[in-house]
Amino acid sequence: MSQFQILSFPNDDALVAAAAAAWLDAIAATPATGRDFTVALSGGRVMRKLLAMAASMAAARAVDFKQVQFFWADERGVPPDDPESNFRLAHEALLLPAAVPEKNIHRLRGELAPDAAAQEATSKILQVCSCTTGEMPRLDLAMLGMGEDGHVASLFPDDGVSAANLSAVFLPVFDAPKPPPQRISLGHGPLAAARAVWVLASGPGKQAALRHSLAATGTSPLAQVLQRRTATTIFTDIADF
Repeated sequence: MSQFQILSFPNDDALVAAAAAAWLDAIAATPATGRDFTVALSGGRVMRKLLAMAASMAAARAVDFKQVQFFWADERGVPPDDPESNFRLAHEALLLPAAVPEKNIHRLRGELAPDAAAQEATSKILQVCSCTTGEMPRLDLAMLGMGEDGHVASLFPDDGVSAANLSAVFLPVFDAPKPPPQRISLGHGPLAAARAVWVLASGPGKQAALRHSLAATGTSPLAQVLQRRTATTIFTDIADF
């Protein structure tokens, strides 16, 4: 049975401050685990604000990212220097300001064909997470946004193939309903297996999607993520959902 915690905030500034602080707390506790902290980032306005806030807070708290391995929950089919690139967003907001080591950055190569990029990304994350054959990588944290249609990463509604595929780590996307149509996305399997999933649900026009996704009968991609997990945290500034 799905369980989720909803943390409500008056605005997106308060939301990103709380999420950034909680993330840094988790990173600071990493040495006790004896392994690196693995995270998958998304794109979007709120993610950019969160990453910039995390960079600022980390400098003030003397928290570094040397034990953090960075992955992405999805990427658009564009080069890494394109304004639409999720990697570029993270690079500008956090990776460059925080001097994250290059060896810790495992971007999705949006400039490749989606199937080739998905295959390459799958191989890399399985190596870093030291998975045995047939085992899903267990990310410490996947940070997801939510679209007005309830999509997360590049998993969109009415995509029955992606929804039913629990064995793929990364999926090629060829016909996304919003541009660009070609993308790469983390699949439902690793999202279900992740130690923690945080959903950043922010902005006007998303009340209906959040309400639908939280319902036991929800069918949106976010609803499917919630239903496959025993614990998920939702950070939101959406009222009256």
